[in-house]
Amino acid sequence: MIMSPAMSCHFFHFLILIILCSTTGSLSTKHSHFREAPQFYNSPTCPSLHYNNISNTELSSINVSTQMICSVNAVHIAMTLDAAYLRGSMAAILSVLQHSSCPENVVFHFVALATTDGLNVTIAKSFPYLQFRVYTFDDYAVLGLISTSIRAALDCPLNYARNYLAEILPVCVQKVIYLDSDIILVDDIAKLLETPLGDEAVVAAPEYCNANFSFYFTPTFWSNPSLSLTFAGRKACYFNTGVMVIDLQRWRDGDYTRKIVEWMELQKRMRIYELGSLPPFLLVFAGYIAPVDHKWNQHGLGGDNYRGLCRDLHPGPVSLLHWSGKGKPWVRLDSNRPCPLDALWAPYDLLQAPDLLES
Repeated sequence: MIMSPAMSCHFFHFLILIILCSTTGSLSTKHSHFREAPQFYNSPTCPSLHYNNISNTELSSINVSTQMICSVNAVHIAMTLDAAYLRGSMAAILSVLQHSSCPENVVFHFVALATTDGLNVTIAKSFPYLQFRVYTFDDYAVLGLISTSIRAALDCPLNYARNYLAEILPVCVQKVIYLDSDIILVDDIAKLLETPLGDEAVVAAPEYCNANFSFYFTPTFWSNPSLSLTFAGRKACYFNTGVMVIDLQRWRDGDYTRKIVEWMELQKRMRIYELGSLPPFLLVFAGYIAPVDHKWNQHGLGGDNYRGLCRDLHPGPVSLLHWSGKGKPWVRLDSNRPCPLDALWAPYDLLQAPDLLES
């Protein structure tokens, strides 16, 4: 097949992204071995699972029973899954289960690329009792919409999978918590799921109104009234998309995937923002989200997107630690250059040391 210049450009861009994304953040899974996590059990006060009437045909070939997926008392968590951040994902899963009062009610939905075969086996070996399902994400759906940003890792197709959760997850899943792979829970995840979204909100997340909101968009955007007026009448504040509670039914009803894609298409034509997958979320949802206590996203522990310098916690209580930014705790620990707060991540690391494998 002879490709057109545009197709050749997209194909070349795709290869570059795959190379950059597969070499970021961690060891290859071919050379990584993770120990088995302990099993965690529900407390006596946990609600029993009440099953909706969903046919087995609708949810064929799944890791979790149809009844478990569609239980109204299940705590649904969505994460992306890839080799580069697998070590972080394993630690995040362990932290969720360890601090959950009803860990047997937690269901994980992992979104992965077709090229990441075997990750589900790795998850199952370390968490043999985990309720989970892996979904294949079509990276070609976003390939032509990704524009380069200030850090290569932000351009990986899986960073955009959160835009499509309402389409990827079964329709019986109506509310989900989305988590990045570089987080640690130190509180019961069910408390976050209980966040009230009010009558209209689609997304709930901690807001940071002291941040410089204009920083996330280019002068081209702010100088064009037809674009900048998008935020007119909205108390638009920055929020981090690495921790969100999403009402998937409202998302589907409002066709929000299409609204995000439309901004991404405009970005390809006139460069209205610089920072990967975050600005389209801000354009659609900033000013309309339900508030969440800041303790549920103590973000920025990975430093900025350029140098990844050490940072302290924000003032106040902590329920979730988030190493957003360039510096990841497992990388800094391996290089013997950890930040002080990386010691809080280390107890959840399931990677087996090479000397233990050889003994």
